[in-house]
Amino acid sequence: MKKVIAHLFVLLTLAAAPLRAEFVDLDLVKEACENATDYLVSLQWDSGCIQDAMGRLPDSRYDYGSAPRNGLAMTSLAIMAFAATGHLPGDPTEEGEAMKKALEFVLLDRFQDDLGYFGNADKSRMYGHGIITLMLAELLGMGVDDTMDRRIRDKCQAAIDLILRAQVVNKREKDMGGWRYAPNSTDSDLSVTVWQVMALRAAKNAGLKVPRESIDDAIAYVRRCFIDKHGAFSYEADRENRVLFSTAAAGMLSMQVCGRYDAAEVRRTADFLLKREAKPDSQWFFYGMYYYAQGMAQRGGDHEYVAKEQSAELLLALQNANGSWHGRHGQEREAGKVYATTMAVLSLSVHFNYLPIYRR
Repeated sequence: MKKVIAHLFVLLTLAAAPLRAEFVDLDLVKEACENATDYLVSLQWDSGCIQDAMGRLPDSRYDYGSAPRNGLAMTSLAIMAFAATGHLPGDPTEEGEAMKKALEFVLLDRFQDDLGYFGNADKSRMYGHGIITLMLAELLGMGVDDTMDRRIRDKCQAAIDLILRAQVVNKREKDMGGWRYAPNSTDSDLSVTVWQVMALRAAKNAGLKVPRESIDDAIAYVRRCFIDKHGAFSYEADRENRVLFSTAAAGMLSMQVCGRYDAAEVRRTADFLLKREAKPDSQWFFYGMYYYAQGMAQRGGDHEYVAKEQSAELLLALQNANGSWHGRHGQEREAGKVYATTMAVLSLSVHFNYLPIYRR
């Protein structure tokens, strides 16, 4: 009888679990994302760049031969935010026109050097290069015409080739397979690596040339960042004191997008995150929330429902009246409102699943 009762309890629990998603008011989430994309459109420069006013010159004085600091990376995040909420560059809407102008800006030949690198043009280094490459891979086939699609494909492949060369720079064994700030860096960290992993996976999914072994080597590095003592991922391999909410979530999602959905590291990190509350005052809150929302959604079950509820509740409460979000501390505050706003939208986009990279 006890076994029968236990069995019935499990069945009832599983049957009831999907209903938990109803606690999230999807109308409010959609409204928040619409307000956010309106805000991003309002920031677009005549050049097509989408970036905060920090350090910005009026468009009439803007040097179109260069990019503002982090301008390419922020514009790329904005393009992904538009795409993640269902907009396309060819749409006859303000968002569609903004995406078209933003893509044309990123695709200017002067921003990618002869080696395929974007990170020098706006000083965003390998962080920005990974973000830009991921955006291009996700937008393949979404250009306004065949010419734009070819430009996206060619520039994305060149950017991928740069990532592949940077991966095989001679490094210490613990850092092999990963990336850091520059293409010639001889060390690695998880925060830079995860953007390159996402870009490689998205490009491979889109049919670009990405060797299987490069993804395997990247996952091997991510696994070395897993700290068994804590049951989660650290900022660097063998750094027990660098396990953060954000690094845990980033490591988990990077393994998931590469197909390691049921790896022990993923299961343990999902449980680690399930027991912890994301706090807006924490370091790298928006960065962590992005990986947390997407990674827990990939995990499914209670992990997905709890994360969707928590991320929606926190982010909706933090949104500014003009549709933006802003970081509260240190480097995340300095990164600006475009950064925080796009990361918030990409976090909330788990309710829509438009971008291929975030689908299981």
